[in-house]
Amino acid sequence: MSETQFLLRMPQPRSLSSQLGRRWFLSLLAIQGLGAFALITLGVLIRKLRVARSVVWPLMRREIVRSGVRLLPMFLFVAGVLGLLIIGQTVSWLTRVGAINYLGSIMVVVVVRELGPLLAALLMLARVGTAHVVELGTTRALGEVEALEALGIDPVHYLVVPRVVGMAVGLFSLTVYLILVALLSGYLWAFLQDVPLLPGDYFDQLAGALTYVDFILLALKTAAFGFIIAIITCYHGLAQPLRLEEVSRATVRAVAQATVACALLDAVFIIVYLTIG
Repeated sequence: MSETQFLLRMPQPRSLSSQLGRRWFLSLLAIQGLGAFALITLGVLIRKLRVARSVVWPLMRREIVRSGVRLLPMFLFVAGVLGLLIIGQTVSWLTRVGAINYLGSIMVVVVVRELGPLLAALLMLARVGTAHVVELGTTRALGEVEALEALGIDPVHYLVVPRVVGMAVGLFSLTVYLILVALLSGYLWAFLQDVPLLPGDYFDQLAGALTYVDFILLALKTAAFGFIIAIITCYHGLAQPLRLEEVSRATVRAVAQATVACALLDAVFIIVYLTIG
């Protein structure tokens, strides 16, 4: 039994200070375990990229389809709603103060830089990340991981690396689609509200607000979101021995930690944007 599992199964302390200390110690153990697991995964990804390509690469393609193509309809719907909501809340205000020329800039700041990537990451976490924990946790609880090791197969190479690559690539692609559709649906909503803004002027505003830094940071942010979500969900499903009845609790912990990690990473990128800008 690991230290984390031992602490989780201990009776809850009664005093507030003891509870806070227990939670702080659990957080440190979780950070340490996640960091080690991430380094192991990166090492396996780099060293064994060309090992067993006939087996691992089809798994990567399957995960890309699972984390990308299959989620495209849901992301397109959410993107359309996102554009409508943002424009619906801002157009009337901008028209009232005579600042309609800032519509494109607002869409870039809200959709491209902040809300689009973060919303895409949370959708990916809810749809695919939870499935990772359940699948790998069940695999670990049934002893299939030990069977792979007995056959000389690296579980990280076979089970984790395809999921990490698939989620990083899939999240980047879906975020691009989400942003494009949100920008288009935003102008559609503005057009329906009779906003005096021609399509050429709107897209000129978008082009003027976007810089090459936005594209670079968007790629880095979405890939980092995908990597972090995959690492956290795979860690909670695979890195620790589980019983079947513990899989649901592991899923809850993974979702909570991945959400906090994405929010913290997004704050880091906000600081980068402000520093560069």
